[in-house]
Amino acid sequence: MSKSTTTYWNALAPDNRERWTPIEGLEGMAEQLTLSLDPDTGEYTRLTRFLPGADTTSTGGNIHAYPEEVFIVSGRLYDQAFGLWLEAGHYASRPPGELHGPFHTDTGCVVLEVSFPNRVAGPAEP
Repeated sequence: MSKSTTTYWNALAPDNRERWTPIEGLEGMAEQLTLSLDPDTGEYTRLTRFLPGADTTSTGGNIHAYPEEVFIVSGRLYDQAFGLWLEAGHYASRPPGELHGPFHTDTGCVVLEVSFPNRVAGPAEP
């Protein structure tokens, strides 16, 4: 199977607000909208919206064993691991095991994320 497909629609339009779901552990701070998913590989494309004033310091940073790509669509988000304000247009291709976050935002932020959980990094070669 491959990633799901859909015709054009505006994920940020107010009439699609009900499609967004709170992120577990970040209720009231962040929500997500899965745009495409491959049920066989787990690969997905989603939007993450950090609400104004969101601060994930209490949950700490994130590290996962798979690569992901992120693109800041709108707003701005501070990544404490990098000591950097990410603003609209910022892009990263994160390797497996890279620490990112915790995050905070004053204005809110929308992030496009493409993740590849089936591409888990194996043990390092000797």
